[in-house]
Amino acid sequence: MTRSLNGRVAVITGAGSGMGRSMALRLAEDDAKIAIWDINGEGAEETAKLVRDAGGTAIAITADCSDPAAIKAAAAQTRAELGKIAILINNAGIAPFTPFLEIDLALLEKVLRVNTIGPFLVTQECVPDMIEAKWGRIINITSSSVQSGSALQTHYTSSKGALLGFTKCLAMALGEHGITANMIPPGSIDTPMLRGAEIMQREGAVEAYGNALPVKRIGTGEDIAAAAAFLASEEGGYMTGQTISVNGGRYMGSA
Repeated sequence: MTRSLNGRVAVITGAGSGMGRSMALRLAEDDAKIAIWDINGEGAEETAKLVRDAGGTAIAITADCSDPAAIKAAAAQTRAELGKIAILINNAGIAPFTPFLEIDLALLEKVLRVNTIGPFLVTQECVPDMIEAKWGRIINITSSSVQSGSALQTHYTSSKGALLGFTKCLAMALGEHGITANMIPPGSIDTPMLRGAEIMQREGAVEAYGNALPVKRIGTGEDIAAAAAFLASEEGGYMTGQTISVNGGRYMGSA
């Protein structure tokens, strides 16, 4: 078996920075052609340049991955420039910290639109290519907060919990077409999003969190990318509907 992706086209949403960027770089190393869909066009282009500078193939597409029209346009551009879509990583998301009683309807709807409805619509757009090819990989980036809870993220955790059920349903619905669907719930990963969180603003907070974990360090984008690379590979073809918890031992149960 080989982990070479043989020039297959991978769409990675939210790959303009953080974990998405790390996954783009890793899958490109494994010979995937990368389509970066991100609302941050500048970040998307920076990631694409990093991939190209390393000898890979990548395009950057500025797209709101919760907007149906933007999703269709991004998919059309991806197919025109790279080919049919074989791998999808639903990574784009927002993760606000808000006390439960302060979450109003507008914020709740925004979080659900980006974190739940967006991946649903993106997946619907990409799956027909996979069915046609009789081969596909869907990887949903969820959250370890779904496994452990998070007092200040009831909206976020609920949105990511929906992706857990979504992933299992996709595995059941699409397995006969040669398509797998799995999820990676990261723990705290050292990304701009994490360091920008209000609760991490105290000096040394990120490092202190890492030191409290069994592995004694904060996670990196490369940790997530390694798991994604396996799930995207031929070697990952007999795993579907599964959770690979990349969290440094923060939570050792299953979900």
